[in-house]
Amino acid sequence: MNRFRLLGFGAVFAMLAALPQMLPGYSLELATRIGIFAIFAMSLDLLVGYLGLSSLGHAAFFGVSGYAIGLVALDVTNDALLIVSGALAATLIVALVFNALALRASGVYYLMLTLALAQVAWGVAFQWRSVTGGDDGLPGIPRPIIGSVRFSDPADFYLLTTLCCLAAAAILLLIVRSPFGLTLQGIRESPTRMAALGYNVWLHRYIASIIAALLAGLAGALHAWHNGIVTPSQMSVVTSAEALLMVILGGTGTIIGPVIGSIVIVLFEFLVNRYTERWVSVLGLIYILVVVAAPQGLYAPIRAQSIRLFHRRPAAPAPTEPR
Repeated sequence: MNRFRLLGFGAVFAMLAALPQMLPGYSLELATRIGIFAIFAMSLDLLVGYLGLSSLGHAAFFGVSGYAIGLVALDVTNDALLIVSGALAATLIVALVFNALALRASGVYYLMLTLALAQVAWGVAFQWRSVTGGDDGLPGIPRPIIGSVRFSDPADFYLLTTLCCLAAAAILLLIVRSPFGLTLQGIRESPTRMAALGYNVWLHRYIASIIAALLAGLAGALHAWHNGIVTPSQMSVVTSAEALLMVILGGTGTIIGPVIGSIVIVLFEFLVNRYTERWVSVLGLIYILVVVAAPQGLYAPIRAQSIRLFHRRPAAPAPTEPR
């Protein structure tokens, strides 16, 4: 990543770091939630946008990490680095098994297999009450501590989430623009041709799926800390569908598109829940509208408009008539 892009990330972080001074309390909570789901959606975009694999089971990693955070924070320690290490280790173990099974299929079969595996994880969380708390979940999860800093203040936790979000975006940009990322895009376009060229298609898909799962686990850890509770709904099919819609709405294969999608969906969910409890029905309607009206997502037209706005050439001077 060149220094100009690093300066850009620094400028974005400085701008986002100033938000706690301008936003009221609940707006800051929404901004934190947007950052968490932006990480979750970006991780899913690595599969959807760069491998062409649509998953309805990505919330399994989101939830497993949340439960690991709850169990360790409530019974062992509240040190953030130790807790995150344990949560990511649990996510890695689940991802190794989950993806080894799911990648035996492709297309719609992969979609249904991920859904089935995630429902198994959801069922375990719902039924294993002695460990997971069943449908009551694990309440009372304290905010993390790093050294002497306790992130109990909403502004401090927002800054932690923002830093994690920018770090996840930087990691994903490095990956997708590397030879490995270009290989993933080649596999998306034609796996048989890439296999004929000597690439191990299954192994590339497997590694990319593990990376996506670990980033989803990071988002799940932040979500558990933010809410102070983890429940089976954190790994439900609705959560996976929300992330998939964020990716499609923002624009697949763009990294920044899922961030835009997370902003729109989180804010729209907040507005809808003020007037009705039918969010799942509204979510289905949004999905239909996006597929029909904006199949390329929001990022492409926003980017095109920005280019026209900032790179508009001045009009050529009118020719003068000779005297």
